[in-house]
Amino acid sequence: MTPTLVRNQPYAGAPAPADAGSRARDWAEIQERMLAPLHEAVYDRMEVGAATRMLALGCGSGLAMLVAAARGAHVTGVDSDRERLALARTRLLPGADGDETPAHSPHPAGGRARLMEDGSPAPSAADGAPYNLITVFEPIGCAAGDSEGLVPALRSAVPLAVRGASVVLTGWGPPERCATADVLRVAARLADSARPPRTEPGRWRPTLRDDLEDVAARAGLRPDGSGRVSCPFGYANVGSAVRGLLSTGLFDAAVRATDRSQVEKEVAEALHPHRRPDGTVWMPNVFRYLVCVT
Repeated sequence: MTPTLVRNQPYAGAPAPADAGSRARDWAEIQERMLAPLHEAVYDRMEVGAATRMLALGCGSGLAMLVAAARGAHVTGVDSDRERLALARTRLLPGADGDETPAHSPHPAGGRARLMEDGSPAPSAADGAPYNLITVFEPIGCAAGDSEGLVPALRSAVPLAVRGASVVLTGWGPPERCATADVLRVAARLADSARPPRTEPGRWRPTLRDDLEDVAARAGLRPDGSGRVSCPFGYANVGSAVRGLLSTGLFDAAVRATDRSQVEKEVAEALHPHRRPDGTVWMPNVFRYLVCVT
Protein backbone atom coordinates (compact mmCIF):
# COMPACT_ATOMS: atom_id res chain seq x y z
CA MET A 1 0.00 0.00 0.00
CA THR A 2 1.42 3.36 -1.01
CA PRO A 3 0.80 6.48 1.09
CA THR A 4 -1.36 9.10 -0.62
CA LEU A 5 0.40 12.33 -1.39
CA VAL A 6 -1.26 15.32 0.25
CA ARG A 7 -2.12 18.13 -2.12
CA ASN A 8 -2.61 21.85 -1.58
CA GLN A 9 -0.21 22.28 1.33
CA PRO A 10 2.14 25.00 0.00
CA TYR A 11 5.28 25.87 1.91
CA ALA A 12 5.57 29.50 2.89
CA GLY A 13 8.27 31.45 4.66
CA ALA A 14 5.97 32.23 7.58
CA PRO A 15 5.98 29.75 10.47
CA ALA A 16 3.50 26.92 10.16
CA PRO A 17 0.59 26.93 12.64
CA ALA A 18 1.82 25.94 16.07
CA ASP A 19 -1.40 25.76 18.11
CA ALA A 20 -2.61 22.37 19.29
CA GLY A 21 -5.58 22.24 16.92
CA SER A 22 -3.53 22.98 13.81
CA ARG A 23 -0.88 20.50 14.85
CA ALA A 24 -3.49 17.77 15.36
CA ARG A 25 -4.97 18.51 11.93
CA ASP A 26 -1.51 18.33 10.35
CA TRP A 27 -1.11 14.90 11.94
CA ALA A 28 -4.51 13.69 10.75
CA GLU A 29 -4.38 15.19 7.26
CA ILE A 30 -0.70 14.72 6.41
CA GLN A 31 1.28 12.39 8.64
CA GLU A 32 -0.98 9.71 10.07
CA ARG A 33 -1.65 8.04 6.72
CA MET A 34 2.06 7.34 6.26
CA LEU A 35 1.60 4.47 8.74
CA ALA A 36 -1.33 2.93 6.85
CA PRO A 37 0.81 0.06 5.48
CA LEU A 38 1.74 -0.82 9.08
CA HIS A 39 -1.92 -0.88 10.12
CA GLU A 40 -2.87 -3.12 7.21
CA ALA A 41 0.03 -5.53 7.74
CA VAL A 42 -0.81 -5.97 11.43
CA TYR A 43 -4.53 -6.44 10.74
CA ASP A 44 -3.80 -9.02 8.06
CA ARG A 45 -1.52 -10.97 10.38
CA MET A 46 -3.97 -10.78 13.30
CA GLU A 47 -6.94 -11.59 11.03
CA VAL A 48 -8.90 -8.59 12.30
CA GLY A 49 -12.60 -8.95 11.60
CA ALA A 50 -16.02 -9.26 13.22
CA ALA A 51 -14.66 -11.42 16.06
CA THR A 52 -12.07 -8.81 17.05
CA ARG A 53 -12.52 -6.73 20.20
CA MET A 54 -9.67 -4.22 19.94
CA LEU A 55 -8.32 -1.68 22.39
CA ALA A 56 -6.17 0.94 20.64
CA LEU A 57 -3.79 2.65 23.07
CA GLY A 58 -2.67 6.05 21.79
CA CYS A 59 -5.32 5.94 19.07
CA GLY A 60 -4.49 9.45 17.84
CA SER A 61 -6.97 10.82 15.33
CA GLY A 62 -8.43 7.40 14.67
CA LEU A 63 -7.26 6.26 11.24
CA ALA A 64 -6.18 2.79 12.41
CA MET A 65 -9.45 2.40 14.30
CA LEU A 66 -11.42 3.37 11.21
CA VAL A 67 -9.67 0.66 9.17
CA ALA A 68 -10.34 -1.96 11.86
CA ALA A 69 -14.01 -0.95 12.14
CA ALA A 70 -14.33 -1.22 8.37
CA ARG A 71 -13.22 -4.86 8.75
CA GLY A 72 -16.05 -5.41 11.23
CA ALA A 73 -14.05 -5.13 14.45
CA HIS A 74 -15.39 -3.63 17.65
CA VAL A 75 -12.86 -0.96 18.56
CA THR A 76 -12.16 1.23 21.57
CA GLY A 77 -9.62 4.03 21.34
CA VAL A 78 -7.76 5.74 24.18
CA ASP A 79 -5.65 8.89 23.89
CA SER A 80 -4.62 11.76 26.15
CA ASP A 81 -4.36 14.28 23.28
CA ARG A 82 -7.74 15.99 23.30
CA GLU A 83 -7.29 17.61 19.90
CA ARG A 84 -6.43 14.33 18.15
CA LEU A 85 -9.22 12.57 20.00
CA ALA A 86 -11.72 15.20 18.82
CA LEU A 87 -10.69 14.48 15.23
CA ALA A 88 -11.07 10.74 15.87
CA ARG A 89 -14.56 11.41 17.18
CA THR A 90 -15.41 13.27 13.99
CA ARG A 91 -14.18 10.35 11.89
CA LEU A 92 -15.71 7.51 13.88
CA LEU A 93 -18.64 9.06 15.71
CA PRO A 94 -19.95 11.85 13.48
CA GLY A 95 -23.30 11.89 15.30
CA ALA A 96 -21.91 12.13 18.83
CA ASP A 97 -22.66 15.28 20.81
CA GLY A 98 -19.84 16.86 22.80
CA ASP A 99 -16.54 15.33 23.74
CA GLU A 100 -16.63 14.98 27.51
CA THR A 101 -18.04 11.45 27.76
CA PRO A 102 -17.34 8.12 26.11
CA ALA A 103 -19.28 7.57 22.92
CA HIS A 104 -19.87 4.56 20.72
CA SER A 105 -21.48 4.03 17.36
CA PRO A 106 -22.06 1.24 14.85
CA HIS A 107 -19.91 1.23 11.74
CA PRO A 108 -21.49 0.44 8.33
CA ALA A 109 -19.31 -2.67 8.02
CA GLY A 110 -20.72 -4.10 11.25
CA GLY A 111 -18.11 -3.03 13.79
CA ARG A 112 -18.61 -0.62 16.66
CA ALA A 113 -16.39 2.18 17.88
CA ARG A 114 -15.87 3.92 21.20
CA LEU A 115 -13.46 6.66 22.25
CA MET A 116 -12.17 7.36 25.75
CA GLU A 117 -10.39 10.47 26.99
CA ASP A 118 -7.55 11.12 29.42
CA GLY A 119 -5.83 7.79 28.81
CA SER A 120 -8.37 5.79 30.82
CA PRO A 121 -9.25 2.47 29.16
CA ALA A 122 -12.89 1.43 29.10
CA PRO A 123 -13.83 -1.53 31.35
CA SER A 124 -14.71 -3.67 28.34
CA ALA A 125 -15.00 -3.60 24.57
CA ALA A 126 -17.78 -1.68 22.84
CA ASP A 127 -20.13 -4.70 22.94
CA GLY A 128 -19.41 -5.53 26.59
CA ALA A 129 -16.95 -8.36 25.93
CA PRO A 130 -13.30 -8.36 27.05
CA TYR A 131 -10.68 -7.38 24.50
CA ASN A 132 -8.81 -9.97 22.48
CA LEU A 133 -6.42 -7.53 20.77
CA ILE A 134 -4.52 -4.53 22.10
CA THR A 135 -2.64 -2.33 19.65
CA VAL A 136 -0.09 0.45 20.03
CA PHE A 137 0.38 2.12 16.66
CA GLU A 138 2.27 5.15 17.99
CA PRO A 139 5.79 4.03 16.99
CA ILE A 140 8.36 3.98 19.75
CA GLY A 141 12.14 3.85 19.64
CA CYS A 142 12.87 7.23 18.10
CA ALA A 143 12.73 9.59 21.08
CA ALA A 144 14.20 9.42 24.56
CA GLY A 145 11.64 8.22 27.08
CA ASP A 146 8.93 7.55 24.49
CA SER A 147 7.99 4.23 26.11
CA GLU A 148 7.88 5.35 29.74
CA GLY A 149 4.14 6.00 29.79
CA LEU A 150 3.40 2.98 27.63
CA VAL A 151 4.51 0.33 30.11
CA PRO A 152 2.01 1.32 32.87
CA ALA A 153 -0.71 1.77 30.23
CA LEU A 154 -0.13 -1.79 29.03
CA ARG A 155 -0.12 -3.13 32.57
CA SER A 156 -3.49 -1.44 33.15
CA ALA A 157 -4.95 -2.67 29.87
CA VAL A 158 -3.93 -6.34 30.06
CA PRO A 159 -6.44 -7.24 32.83
CA LEU A 160 -9.23 -5.97 30.55
CA ALA A 161 -8.37 -8.58 27.92
CA VAL A 162 -9.00 -12.30 27.71
CA ARG A 163 -6.22 -14.61 28.78
CA GLY A 164 -3.87 -15.15 25.86
CA ALA A 165 -4.96 -11.99 24.06
CA SER A 166 -2.57 -10.53 21.49
CA VAL A 167 -0.76 -7.25 22.05
CA VAL A 168 0.94 -5.56 19.11
CA LEU A 169 3.69 -2.99 19.69
CA THR A 170 5.14 -0.93 16.85
CA GLY A 171 8.35 1.02 16.38
CA TRP A 172 10.77 2.55 13.94
CA GLY A 173 13.08 0.22 12.08
CA PRO A 174 16.89 0.48 12.00
CA PRO A 175 18.10 4.02 11.18
CA GLU A 176 19.98 2.72 8.15
CA ARG A 177 16.65 1.47 6.75
CA CYS A 178 14.80 4.74 7.44
CA ALA A 179 15.57 7.69 5.17
CA THR A 180 13.64 9.94 7.55
CA ALA A 181 16.29 9.32 10.22
CA ASP A 182 18.59 11.79 8.44
CA VAL A 183 15.96 14.49 8.81
CA LEU A 184 15.17 13.57 12.40
CA ARG A 185 18.82 14.03 13.31
CA VAL A 186 18.18 17.74 12.85
CA ALA A 187 16.01 17.56 15.97
CA ALA A 188 18.86 16.14 18.06
CA ARG A 189 21.40 18.64 16.72
CA LEU A 190 19.18 21.64 17.45
CA ALA A 191 18.28 20.34 20.90
CA ASP A 192 22.01 20.00 21.62
CA SER A 193 22.58 23.59 20.50
CA ALA A 194 20.95 24.88 23.69
CA ARG A 195 23.12 25.74 26.66
CA PRO A 196 22.92 23.43 28.48
CA PRO A 197 21.84 20.89 25.83
CA ARG A 198 18.23 19.71 25.98
CA THR A 199 18.24 16.15 27.26
CA GLU A 200 14.63 15.89 28.45
CA PRO A 201 12.29 13.11 27.26
CA GLY A 202 11.19 13.54 23.66
CA ARG A 203 14.62 14.27 22.24
CA TRP A 204 15.38 12.22 19.12
CA ARG A 205 17.72 9.25 19.49
CA PRO A 206 18.64 6.35 17.17
CA THR A 207 16.35 3.34 17.30
CA LEU A 208 17.76 0.35 19.21
CA ARG A 209 17.33 -3.23 18.03
CA ASP A 210 15.47 -4.41 21.14
CA ASP A 211 13.29 -1.37 21.91
CA LEU A 212 10.03 -3.27 21.44
CA GLU A 213 11.27 -6.36 23.26
CA ASP A 214 12.34 -4.19 26.19
CA VAL A 215 8.84 -2.70 26.50
CA ALA A 216 7.27 -6.15 26.30
CA ALA A 217 9.52 -7.46 29.06
CA ARG A 218 8.79 -4.53 31.36
CA ALA A 219 5.05 -4.89 30.75
CA GLY A 220 5.11 -8.65 31.46
CA LEU A 221 4.25 -9.68 27.89
CA ARG A 222 5.58 -12.71 26.03
CA PRO A 223 6.85 -12.04 22.47
CA ASP A 224 5.24 -14.30 19.90
CA GLY A 225 6.47 -13.11 16.51
CA SER A 226 7.44 -9.95 14.70
CA GLY A 227 7.55 -8.36 11.28
CA ARG A 228 8.83 -5.45 9.24
CA VAL A 229 6.76 -3.22 6.99
CA SER A 230 7.76 -0.68 4.37
CA CYS A 231 6.20 2.69 5.18
CA PRO A 232 7.52 5.31 2.76
CA PHE A 233 6.76 8.90 3.70
CA GLY A 234 5.42 10.69 0.63
CA TYR A 235 4.49 14.38 0.57
CA ALA A 236 3.22 16.70 -2.14
CA ASN A 237 5.96 19.23 -1.42
CA VAL A 238 8.50 20.34 1.16
CA GLY A 239 5.91 22.42 3.03
CA SER A 240 3.66 19.43 3.57
CA ALA A 241 6.64 17.40 4.74
CA VAL A 242 7.71 20.05 7.26
CA ARG A 243 4.21 20.34 8.72
CA GLY A 244 3.71 16.59 8.83
CA LEU A 245 7.02 15.85 10.50
CA LEU A 246 6.61 18.60 13.10
CA SER A 247 3.17 17.22 13.98
CA THR A 248 4.82 14.02 15.27
CA GLY A 249 6.25 15.74 18.34
CA LEU A 250 9.77 14.50 17.56
CA PHE A 251 10.96 18.07 17.03
CA ASP A 252 9.44 19.56 20.19
CA ALA A 253 12.72 19.57 22.13
CA ALA A 254 14.41 21.31 19.20
CA VAL A 255 11.67 23.97 19.10
CA ARG A 256 12.09 24.60 22.82
CA ALA A 257 15.88 24.84 22.45
CA THR A 258 15.74 27.29 19.50
CA ASP A 259 12.50 28.46 17.92
CA ARG A 260 9.93 27.04 15.55
CA SER A 261 10.96 29.10 12.52
CA GLN A 262 14.56 27.91 12.76
CA VAL A 263 13.44 24.29 13.11
CA GLU A 264 11.17 24.62 10.07
CA LYS A 265 13.97 26.16 8.02
CA GLU A 266 16.52 23.47 8.90
CA VAL A 267 14.07 20.62 8.43
CA ALA A 268 13.18 22.01 4.98
CA GLU A 269 16.89 22.10 4.09
CA ALA A 270 17.38 18.51 5.31
CA LEU A 271 14.52 17.39 3.07
CA HIS A 272 16.11 18.61 -0.18
CA PRO A 273 18.02 15.35 -0.88
CA HIS A 274 14.66 13.56 -0.76
CA ARG A 275 12.91 15.95 -3.13
CA ARG A 276 12.04 14.57 -6.55
CA PRO A 277 12.00 16.51 -9.86
CA ASP A 278 8.23 17.08 -9.64
CA GLY A 279 8.61 18.73 -6.22
CA THR A 280 7.27 15.82 -4.19
CA VAL A 281 9.23 14.45 -1.24
CA TRP A 282 9.80 10.70 -0.89
CA MET A 283 11.57 8.92 1.98
CA PRO A 284 11.60 5.10 2.18
CA ASN A 285 11.28 3.78 5.73
CA VAL A 286 10.93 0.44 7.48
CA PHE A 287 8.86 0.00 10.63
CA ARG A 288 8.75 -2.97 13.00
CA TYR A 289 5.94 -4.62 14.87
CA LEU A 290 6.13 -7.12 17.72
CA VAL A 291 3.27 -9.51 18.48
CA CYS A 292 3.01 -10.44 22.15
CA VAL A 293 0.70 -12.63 24.21
CA THR A 294 -0.74 -11.68 27.58
